[in-house]
Amino acid sequence: MNPVSLVFRRWFFLSALFFVPVYVSAAIPQPPTVEASGYILINAASGHSLAEHNADEPLPPASLTKVMTDYVAAYEISQGRLSLEENLPVSVKAWRMGGSRMFIQEGTQVNVEDIIKGIVVQSGNDAAVALAEYIAGSESAFADIMNQHAQSLGMTNSNFANATGWPHPEQYSSPRDMAILTRALIENYPENYAYYKEKYFTYNGIRQPNRNLLLWQDKSVDGVKTGHTDEAGYSLISSAERDGMRLIAVVMGTKSEQARATESQKLLSYGFRNFENYSPFAEGDTVAEVDVWLGERNRTSLALAETLNLTIPKGKRDALALEVDMDKYLRAPFKKGDVLGTLLITLEDDLIAEAPLVAQYDVEKASIFKRLWHHLILFIKGLF
Repeated sequence: MNPVSLVFRRWFFLSALFFVPVYVSAAIPQPPTVEASGYILINAASGHSLAEHNADEPLPPASLTKVMTDYVAAYEISQGRLSLEENLPVSVKAWRMGGSRMFIQEGTQVNVEDIIKGIVVQSGNDAAVALAEYIAGSESAFADIMNQHAQSLGMTNSNFANATGWPHPEQYSSPRDMAILTRALIENYPENYAYYKEKYFTYNGIRQPNRNLLLWQDKSVDGVKTGHTDEAGYSLISSAERDGMRLIAVVMGTKSEQARATESQKLLSYGFRNFENYSPFAEGDTVAEVDVWLGERNRTSLALAETLNLTIPKGKRDALALEVDMDKYLRAPFKKGDVLGTLLITLEDDLIAEAPLVAQYDVEKASIFKRLWHHLILFIKGLF
């Protein structure tokens, strides 16, 4: 890593990685004007927002909903409760679904992998209902499962009432929540995410194209999902990877199929042009060596509990400064993995990230004689 300043400050507790959006003040061009009801651009590695507007506004998601439907299927497969090879039945309700369809037939059995492709590539409402009924017994019960996953992922501005995105007063989500969901899908189920780059899928002799126009316009794009209803307008979740950096863009409520692709491309281009990934420390890397009081060891190492992924403006690595914020007089006992301080990362005097620092060793209490000696020193310093 590049040389950085390492400063010790007073300790305060932080339990999780936290990012602060400050990049505009760090001499980064303003994001483009995006014609949409709401949008967000995030870095998939760090989860950091690079541009956003109305990102937490609950909006009708239309068929963006099917990303959650597919996420539930991928989760069920990972738990061994569903397999790509098994067949599921098609109900009358699924067969009669309007809107975009896979064209499955009532009374037939359909392979689960085909159903997933029908949802992902063809945006089939019939496929989504058939899958929901097979997993949960009914679409309403499946919606409950969707909401459980949304809650566990931290999607605080979302609620699902069906598996398709069919208009419903209690069906809503936000650009940020859809970005959170997409990031989780890509990270947790990459084998499932591979379906989203397929441009065509044929079922029952009917070949249909993927409605994501960016798959044809930008070779770095490999997903994700379109959505459209009269109420919702035209929406798109897109994701692309260039030079090892993946971005996720969500635009909701644009005016046309072409507009959702154009506005998404604006965001992706802005992100790739102006930002880069940077990981100054990996999981387990020692960040600092610190003195220990009242312990059987006199020093311990502090490390990050997980790899630190930053999203920084291009060309700004040398401007980063790192500070360790912790108690100057660290006292035993503590266990390996206990949070003992915080790593602060600043860029041109702006705080851009904080991450907890954990002990790399167990440190037990020292002998009674050593503790008495340390207590005496601390008493003299007015710290006991």
